Amino acid sequence: MKIDILTLFPDMCNTVVNESIIGRALRAGKIDIKCTNIRDFAGNKHNKVDDAPYGGGMGMIMSAEPIYNCFMSLYNAEAEQKPHLIYLSPKGETFTQKKAVELSKKEHIVLLCGHYEGIDQRVIDEIVDEEISIGDYVLTGGELPALVVADAVCRMLPGVLSDDICFEEESHFAGTLEYPQFTRPPVWKGRAVPDVLLSGNHAEIDKWRSIKSIEETFERRQDIIDRSSLNKHQIKRLDELIAEKQK
Repeated sequence: MKIDILTLFPDMCNTVVNESIIGRALRAGKIDIKCTNIRDFAGNKHNKVDDAPYGGGMGMIMSAEPIYNCFMSLYNAEAEQKPHLIYLSPKGETFTQKKAVELSKKEHIVLLCGHYEGIDQRVIDEIVDEEISIGDYVLTGGELPALVVADAVCRMLPGVLSDDICFEEESHFAGTLEYPQFTRPPVWKGRAVPDVLLSGNHAEIDKWRSIKSIEETFERRQDIIDRSSLNKHQIKRLDELIAEKQK
């Protein structure tokens, strides 16, 4: 997969994508991530990419032309299919694990980072395919949301993690939160690891984990529970939890 990040702060983005698991996958050629500076396409002496809003108001608006030219530089419009362009915006659809999986199936995505009071609506209408928000709050720019999306998407790609199970058992992937995790020592500050995890009985361990997963989800995020994704142990425990709550 190819991911392009259009930004006013490419060094900020490059620092993050070159670290940890994503950085290793990038160096191994499993993914291709490039950060492009929108200012390089400003077309003026001072690399100015913003201007005052029509109609008045506070702040500045990113101009359409530099963004458009930056995006168009990424591919041959006559010979290649248009990359899927995402604008990171507080007005966008909330980002989810389901969306990360969906985006991971695309060959080429572009993440557009806004700044100031936003970007000219005309360039959104002209080239943006969808808007995505990472939550109901406002940040100083789109770089952090873009990096969140890039990280979540890249983890879904073959060869990035050591095995698919690394993400298939994580929170949100199957509509539940992840079960509690433990490591050595077996007792810490008087708190012991559950006996079942030390038993070596993998069938019982899997059962325990699935039950704990639905318990965590019922307690914290009932809104994401999808019965169709649950196994028989989880459905049974869910019904017990619902009955206990109704007493």
